[in-house]
Amino acid sequence: MKPRKDLRPEKWTTQLRKGVLELCVLNVIATGRLYGYEIAKRLSALSEPTVREGTVYPILSRLKQEGLLEATIEASSEGPPRKYFALTAHGRRRLRHMNAAWDLLDDNLKTLRRRTAP
Repeated sequence: MKPRKDLRPEKWTTQLRKGVLELCVLNVIATGRLYGYEIAKRLSALSEPTVREGTVYPILSRLKQEGLLEATIEASSEGPPRKYFALTAHGRRRLRHMNAAWDLLDDNLKTLRRRTAP
């Protein structure tokens, strides 16, 4: 029987990456004020999730609209002005909750995997 298109492992992996990318972006910004290219570069240095620079900017825009990030534009000696992002107080609270939820999910998944390991 041929697997359904939506059940292919690569489709599932893509959806998983999309689901955690916001969490990854917030965790990167939690290290300090960064501009978009720096955020994308730090994320792309990780083996997972794979991310392209063009994927990061819509996420940053949405997180700013949600009040999780603040943005300031500053002159750059290396080219055009840069937009720097930092977590707001609301963003720090949301990140704590998201990280706690991830930790719980990760712990539960590890427990399940130990019980079902061959």
